[in-house]
Amino acid sequence: MPLQNRVTPFGEIVATPERGLFTGNRGIIHDPRTKTLLTKRWSSKAWITCVCEFRGRRRDVMATRSWTELFFLDEATALAAGHRPCFYCRRDDANAFRAAWEEGNGVRRLRATEIDAVLHAERLNGRVKRLHALPCAMADLPDGAMVAAEGESYLIVQGRAMRWSFAGYDATDIELRDANLLTPPSTLRALHAGYRPALHPTAAPHPPSSS
Repeated sequence: MPLQNRVTPFGEIVATPERGLFTGNRGIIHDPRTKTLLTKRWSSKAWITCVCEFRGRRRDVMATRSWTELFFLDEATALAAGHRPCFYCRRDDANAFRAAWEEGNGVRRLRATEIDAVLHAERLNGRVKRLHALPCAMADLPDGAMVAAEGESYLIVQGRAMRWSFAGYDATDIELRDANLLTPPSTLRALHAGYRPALHPTAAPHPPSSS
């Protein structure tokens, strides 16, 4: 039976067989004896995204009183949920994210904890995901941004909305109405400033059909 450690773009943690491209954590939020989640969904404001393989190390998932291993379809999913790159196992990506975040938000020389504080205010509305108004037309959102409409989440690639699932993205064209922004606004500005998250292979845009 799969463990409850897969994260949706809404930040919810559920059990499903699909694992995804990235892991990460929000601190210790599980009981290692039963390998089940506690009632809390975070114990640290540092919500990070890590690589699944690092220097040959192996972990028995949710087996110790260490950080709780969470899994994401791809980096766009993690960013939408409110996570950021890890400065330990993904230092180059984390530095690139911080540089773009600073440029997009008009600040300089921030520590990771300062970025975490902003993200924490943007990602939660009490215990649930905070949704934000779109700052621009959906077609003008940067690649890697995610939006929500009618309870579903969608990835934006080249101005097109692709429906998210744990297995990947559905490229079927769909017109979204009354969409809200899932990606935290400060992270969206980092995407506008040039940060490019790693996307699941199913997010590759399809070439236009020829007549």
